[in-house]
Amino acid sequence: MRYTLTTLFFICLATTLVNAQTVRQTSGWLFLMNNTKINDNWGAYLDIQVRSADDAKYVRNFLFRPGLTYYLNPKSDVTLGYLYNETFTRLTGTADNSLTEHRIWEQFIYRHKVSTISVNHRFRLEQRFIGTNSGQDSFAQRFRYFVRFILPLQQNKQQFDKGPFAALQNEVFLNAQNKAKLNDRLFDQNRAYGAVGYRFSKKLDIEAGYMKQAVKGLQANTANHIVQLAVYTRF
Repeated sequence: MRYTLTTLFFICLATTLVNAQTVRQTSGWLFLMNNTKINDNWGAYLDIQVRSADDAKYVRNFLFRPGLTYYLNPKSDVTLGYLYNETFTRLTGTADNSLTEHRIWEQFIYRHKVSTISVNHRFRLEQRFIGTNSGQDSFAQRFRYFVRFILPLQQNKQQFDKGPFAALQNEVFLNAQNKAKLNDRLFDQNRAYGAVGYRFSKKLDIEAGYMKQAVKGLQANTANHIVQLAVYTRF
């Protein structure tokens, strides 16, 4: 319980890191995630995301992130993966443009329970090859720590296979290499999120929630208020 309270305090603190000279936006994100277990040791990971620009004016980002997972034990696994990220921009007075980012990423996940609450910790390192308008990629590395809590909303749900749930999560992003090319700070961004959802079976969750994305930029900070629809499948 002490560990859980400490983590929640960290979540609240991290959401206050971006507050001065802030540009405020609203957007919508569609998030699809699948984990497929091939056998006792190996599995496949995939998430696909579509994100809108401010006020849902157009699609700003498309992300495609596959990976190969190795299960260390029932509580932990490691994944090696790739990400394709296409960013579309429509600025007044300029032609529509798109920039492509490629990433290699490695992650470690550890899962445990606190009473009926399922807790998921994810540690991810990314090698980013970021497209620029000059046509030459910029390289950077970034570290991400993610924690997610799932609380069944029905009593006596030690084994949660079906029913409504609440989700609370936070993710902090830290620049690990070449941060001068990004925002010249260790802190890159924070994403705090709360949602309600329904588990239809061991294979399918659907949830809807609100995320506050706080981003530290070179010129100005951004506070993005996001409505997210998420679908999780497991096979």
